[in-house]
Amino acid sequence: MKAVLEERLVVNIEAKAEKKMVKREKPSFLNEMGRGMKIGMVNMEGEDISEWKVHGQIIKVKFEKVSKLLEWKELFPEWIDEEEEMDGTECPEIPMPDFNSYSYMDMIVVKLPCKYPEEGWGRDVYRLQVNLVAANLAVKRGKRGWNNGNKMKVVFLSKCRPMVEMFRCDELKKREGNWWYYEPDMDKLTQKVSLPVGSCTLALPLWGKEINEVYDISNIESSTKISRREAYATVLHSSETYVCGAITLAQSLLRTGTKRDLILLLDRSISKPKRAALIKAGWKLRFIKRIRNPKAEKNTYNEYNYSKFRLWQLTDYEKIIFIDADIIVQRNIDLLFHFPQMTATGNDASIFNSGIMVIEPSNCTFNMFMQRTKEIISYNGGDQGFLNEVFVWWHRLPRRVNFLKNFWSNNSNEVSVKNQLFGADPPKVYAIHYLGLKPWVCYRDYDCNWDIGDQRVYASDVAHRTWWKLHDSMDKSLQKCCMLTKQRKIELEWDRKLAGKMGFKDEHWRINVTDPRKFT
Repeated sequence: MKAVLEERLVVNIEAKAEKKMVKREKPSFLNEMGRGMKIGMVNMEGEDISEWKVHGQIIKVKFEKVSKLLEWKELFPEWIDEEEEMDGTECPEIPMPDFNSYSYMDMIVVKLPCKYPEEGWGRDVYRLQVNLVAANLAVKRGKRGWNNGNKMKVVFLSKCRPMVEMFRCDELKKREGNWWYYEPDMDKLTQKVSLPVGSCTLALPLWGKEINEVYDISNIESSTKISRREAYATVLHSSETYVCGAITLAQSLLRTGTKRDLILLLDRSISKPKRAALIKAGWKLRFIKRIRNPKAEKNTYNEYNYSKFRLWQLTDYEKIIFIDADIIVQRNIDLLFHFPQMTATGNDASIFNSGIMVIEPSNCTFNMFMQRTKEIISYNGGDQGFLNEVFVWWHRLPRRVNFLKNFWSNNSNEVSVKNQLFGADPPKVYAIHYLGLKPWVCYRDYDCNWDIGDQRVYASDVAHRTWWKLHDSMDKSLQKCCMLTKQRKIELEWDRKLAGKMGFKDEHWRINVTDPRKFT
């Protein structure tokens, strides 16, 4: 009698559960996919999927939901032990299904959690987990054109767009309400799921602990396809302030031996003589129309910095490595073309630095940016903050790839180590990012960041000399683009006087300046 009662109880519970099932209208595009498919169902509990059975065999995919205690900052920490000086780094485990226990599938249907418009909804670990389950399932159990050339199909049910980092904008074939139908590029998706689950470990590992060892690219090349349509790119707009930096950047890239194209996006604010110098330096020019940041104040530094989004319109290239014009490259970084969008170095907390980043041009992605410019709130009011809200799942490069010229703690050990790296010959860092006042707007033999209180964290005589050493090796006609204006000379002298009055103990303001440049 007890067994009978228990059996009836189970039946009643199941019956109640069925009544609570959500019945949704199937997307019409499903009818175009035919029948006889094997359909994997992910996270579809509570959904009435009975009508899907006419299209083939239903396979329910089980996985353990990630712990609520696992926070985004643990997957994307501000700092990791890149040099493995202590114990190295590890990423927390995100539970995945036992993929080998499932047969091959033609389609995967996924209910994706969405907390929008809650603050920080994009950095939901559970949302990341479900996207990763879908991506891994497609790679490991998905049929790749075995059935008369049919492509793997992934269908999402969500009010939020699936993560563009895995399911690319161009791969979206149809959308009906909350249904999203993708046919992913399986080679690119395979590379994606082979990377760490977060930036808690390096996407570009270090083989060997010596900081001046070159990367062992053989492992990377064997697992990635080399694209011939690749280029380095930077952007100039609104003023000629960074022309000197762009010229120096181009010269630094060419000195590394790269054979990739150098593409410069610019607007008509750059004069013809400066354009000629940029071409001579190595850039191929592409003219653009500026994009205004709708949340920026008029005539501020970030008013048109959304112009960087034009990089995604360079669709004659498959991969672009963007580099800010206040960076010099010291060692060949062509190996970065082996990595997917978005690959960059860490900046602050879970944020990547957009000074050097690997991107994949796409008009679809560009249009998505433009549709969201008013919706997305950039944490810093600029393009870096915007991009970090779109690409929340990014892959960490070693900080030596984009080595920031700063001294946040300003202790003697940090100063000693960083200055040794800034001045190493042969170079030990791949690129130096000149934060603060740029070398070409300072004296040739004096880093003017020393003269301003809140800029002193960016001051380094060693890094300053490294930039000028590259400058001095350039053609004299290119050096003319790096002259000081008379107005700037007056400003520099005034800042030195103020530094003397403030009495900074290091007394850099007492250094005798012998800048040989002529003033324009």
